[in-house]
Amino acid sequence: EVQLVESGGGLVQPGGSLRLSCAASGFTFSSSAMSWVRQAPGKGLEWVSSIHNDGVMTTYKDSVKGRFTISRDNAKRTVSLQMNNLKPEDTGVYYCVRDWGLGRAPEGQGTQVTVSS
Repeated sequence: EVQLVESGGGLVQPGGSLRLSCAASGFTFSSSAMSWVRQAPGKGLEWVSSIHNDGVMTTYKDSVKGRFTISRDNAKRTVSLQMNNLKPEDTGVYYCVRDWGLGRAPEGQGTQVTVSS
């Protein structure tokens, strides 16, 4: 059974930082590209960042470039998202997703990030 368990969300003031983590099991993690996507209140899923299976190539949504950093540890089967200089528009539920580019949907419960003063 595939399991993706996100953690690390919370309430933070604008300009603050959070580090999200995702623990994966039930599939060949080292063979899967991993992504973070988010869903703002009342809106659809929005891609944020991806990392290739070898951890070398990363891509980011333009609005988070320079603020967010994605990383993975294939030995620990985890993927992380370091988020700095957070803005209110970063608010949403964040999901880690395997093989987003192949059309997969989120399989975890997500973690809530709220950026507000």
